[in-house]
Amino acid sequence: MDWKGEWRNQYGSIVEITDDARNRISGTFTTALPDSGFTVKPFRWWASIRATASDFVCEAETPAGDPVVSYTGLLRDGKMETLWFVCVDAAIRAEVGKSGKIEKTDWWRAMSISADTFERVP
Repeated sequence: MDWKGEWRNQYGSIVEITDDARNRISGTFTTALPDSGFTVKPFRWWASIRATASDFVCEAETPAGDPVVSYTGLLRDGKMETLWFVCVDAAIRAEVGKSGKIEKTDWWRAMSISADTFERVP
């Protein structure tokens, strides 16, 4: 299967696959979400694939903390259906009427999980 190309999720974020040799894929991830820890720039990621199953990881170093996201999913009917898991080390916290400041994230708040569907961009 040729995995190379751009894949866009339902929010407009882009996974670009530039290499798909030897059961591995790699490329860049660019989020479309302005409140994401990954908004600074496109980030490199790497993954392993087996037939129609894949998992890929992207990590970042940002002024507001160091997030990592892991996507796991299946390729079905031309779509990558994925679950994602994010862990962030810090976040910008603000109180009403005060400037925000970067604070380490409590362990129980550091995690979030959801699902995305990526479709190949023609």
